[in-house]
Amino acid sequence: MNEPGQVIEGVVDHLRYVAPDGYTVACVDLGGERTVVAAGAALVGVQPGETVRLTGGYSRHDEHGERFQVTECVSVLPASVYAIRRYLGSGLVRGIGGKLADAIAAHFGADTLKVIDTEPERLLEVHNIGPARARMIREAWAEQKAIREIMTFLQGVRLSPALAVRIHQALGEDAARVVRAEPYRLAEEVRGIGFHTADRIAMAVGLPEQSPERMRAGLLHVLDRANARAGHCHLPEKALIAQAMELLDADPGPLRAALDALRADGKVVVELLPGLRADGEVEPVVSARWLHVAESSVAGELLRLHRAASRMPDRVRRIAEERLGGDAPPYADLHPDQRRAIEMTLRETVSVLTGGPGCGKSHTVRVLTELVRAGGGRVALAAPTGRAARRLGELTGLPAMTVHRMVRPRADPAEDGALFDHTDPFLADLIVVDETSMLDLVVARALLRRVASGCHVLFVGDPDQLPSVGPGDVLRDLLEVPAIPRVRLGHVFRQALGSPIVANAHRVRDGLLPVAGKEFYLFQEEDPEAIPELVADLATRRIPQRRGVDPDDIQVLCPGRQRAAGAEELNRLLQERRNPHRPGVPEHWTDGRVFRPGDRVMPIRNNYDKGRDGVFNGATGVITRIVPEERRIEIRMDDGQTVGYGYDELDEILHAYAITVHRAQGSEYPYVIIPLTTAAGSLVLRRNLLYTAITRARHTVVLVGQARALEIAVANRGIRRNTSLAVRLNAALPEG
Repeated sequence: MNEPGQVIEGVVDHLRYVAPDGYTVACVDLGGERTVVAAGAALVGVQPGETVRLTGGYSRHDEHGERFQVTECVSVLPASVYAIRRYLGSGLVRGIGGKLADAIAAHFGADTLKVIDTEPERLLEVHNIGPARARMIREAWAEQKAIREIMTFLQGVRLSPALAVRIHQALGEDAARVVRAEPYRLAEEVRGIGFHTADRIAMAVGLPEQSPERMRAGLLHVLDRANARAGHCHLPEKALIAQAMELLDADPGPLRAALDALRADGKVVVELLPGLRADGEVEPVVSARWLHVAESSVAGELLRLHRAASRMPDRVRRIAEERLGGDAPPYADLHPDQRRAIEMTLRETVSVLTGGPGCGKSHTVRVLTELVRAGGGRVALAAPTGRAARRLGELTGLPAMTVHRMVRPRADPAEDGALFDHTDPFLADLIVVDETSMLDLVVARALLRRVASGCHVLFVGDPDQLPSVGPGDVLRDLLEVPAIPRVRLGHVFRQALGSPIVANAHRVRDGLLPVAGKEFYLFQEEDPEAIPELVADLATRRIPQRRGVDPDDIQVLCPGRQRAAGAEELNRLLQERRNPHRPGVPEHWTDGRVFRPGDRVMPIRNNYDKGRDGVFNGATGVITRIVPEERRIEIRMDDGQTVGYGYDELDEILHAYAITVHRAQGSEYPYVIIPLTTAAGSLVLRRNLLYTAITRARHTVVLVGQARALEIAVANRGIRRNTSLAVRLNAALPEG
């Protein structure tokens, strides 16, 4: 091995590997047909096309050969014409592709970057560059300069320079000043930057550990963490202060002063709710203002709809009475509970229908909607995700859509069957919202605000499933309000009794261990390190070969994203088996993940501006193209539309070979594999999670893992989310 401390400079050609902790392996072009494989954590965030100055030393790896082990990496402006051409053609400067980069570098030579920086009007000398293109290049160059300044600072505090793009996009020209003077603003205003990253920057620029800014940021972080991790809408004030004391190593006095300041600024709400008691006493609770507004708004809208006089056509009730009283199918075959549910929905403006698998919820909805339509009523079917909406449509035989699409304003109310326009709040007499356990406060508020008084709303769901990914617990809150009518379907129909999936789902719901049998398999593996490999082998080789099924029909559902057998690790294993690196095929690394054409992916944020109808959390798609010179990927979604994501938006995309059970809600898959390890912990291993995972399978369930982990999941009922929707409704509605 050569002595360390050597310095080399070259252009990053491509990335070979990026670990989750930032350790990067890159191929660096040194010019003159000389290349080197560079490796080290110091390379975190480097991009193809960048010119880098690397400090380190050469070493030989037993498996991978000679490498330059990097101890320091500095991004520098390219000096040679070749490096300038590679830099401009990499897509790092918007508006310049490969051919245009060649033309600019050929015209200006080694002075190219100086011309762009100080004499951008001279770009008009280059063929095919007009005033509009020159202005775009000038603006993109100025943006790159600002980003590079932030990058340099982030590298100095050992943070990924890749964050610089997000910071600049969120804060614009003020970005560099905010990073140095108000770093805690980053946690509030920049997507992907949390308290811990902002705190690290704050310590680097010399803010005191007990500063009021840090106290306020810490309190907001504790509230945000309670929302993101557990779905809580508020925390008791004592719990909030205690958790912040532990996080910040601070005394309660400064934290209470910071809480008062947050309340004065309107960022949090502190209130006494008589229905929420701790040890027999009413205790103040604290919520982020946006969550307080959402929860209060949902309560208000439900009260408005509950109290409104019905607009359901009288003819619907007459036809329902006649047909439900007759002996013609399908009405004669209805269970008494199904009849009660239909009668309730036609009588009440707000009602709830619940039940487990095989209990006839979908059939009840199908008969209900047929009756309303037969009487001249207008029906709308909705679900929180695209997959759930399609499934609802298939089961009922009627069109269904996502709640997001239903409430999205459109200039033409007839466009794509949308039910809303900018002025008319709603055009239906009955709305059925399926999979209500998935409905969080934000989505519920968007829907209910647009529903006209007098319209009937039926919430359908299974309260034994996981609650929503987002904050709140809408379905369970509704069930805790006696004044809101509800029917629970408990009879399992004969056609479902023979299903081992249905039988085991009910066993788990009742706190009993599932039983192995046909189409329900238990693979016990006590070594947690071996579980991911076993799952990957089952999903990519054993099940496809033995059953003759397409691997696309097999979905791995994980209790969580991280730790052993989590979605992140399994996605890496499954991707390498199903869609490995192919020489000459473009791919893009970011945040320890590589995106390749053919990858199965899933958006995790709603984005109404993508594609024709927008994309929504929980949808799935396949990457069809990666365009390095434009720094974007193209995805064909399951609904047929093609959408583009810039490299700076890829934190909105997850690989979907393995997904968390939460993100599978509302979906069904032919084959489901569920890895279970005790490393996941009791916060994740819960009965409702296992129940939800099992009920996602249509044909076969395979449980893989430690016996103790399965026992923990079945026994653990989990914790109730901190919500106040039921409290607000019960305070306003008389019982009965």
